[in-house]
Amino acid sequence: MKFDVVEPNVTELSEGEPQSVVLENALLKARKVARGHPGALVIGADTEVAIDGGVLGQPADREHALEMLRLLVGRTHEVLGGLAVISPEGERSAVARTSVSFALADEALLEAYLDFGEWPGRAGGYAIQGLGSALVERVDGDLANVIGLPVSLLLEMTPLDGIDRPLRES
Repeated sequence: MKFDVVEPNVTELSEGEPQSVVLENALLKARKVARGHPGALVIGADTEVAIDGGVLGQPADREHALEMLRLLVGRTHEVLGGLAVISPEGERSAVARTSVSFALADEALLEAYLDFGEWPGRAGGYAIQGLGSALVERVDGDLANVIGLPVSLLLEMTPLDGIDRPLRES
């Protein structure tokens, strides 16, 4: 199957109820791409780290990333993956949820992680698929969602060989 990766220029939500934020951002991206590609199967995705009733977004700079990591250390947060699928048959959207518990970490470990340089552009200021895994004590749910794309949910939402799968409740 041939596909193109398109990064739509949209203004994403950064505040609000976390599930609504990721769902709306995924829909904004998918709808923008679908307008330019009528009849195509379009997938929009958004990932956010949610804690204390809000979303962290991506760090603006190193100091902001350090603030985020300090907030997450020794605590459990949720990674929400919003997906929107637009096809000639219509539009579907859903949210995947994964709980991530950070281990206790001292300032030296956080600074070393930031020095490694994988934090820019990452929701919550960390990348679990890299050295950021050293900060994590436990993952409950879909690891692929934390990495950035809830593949199992995507497979539920998209037809496979002409077979449409029922969408689970999220």
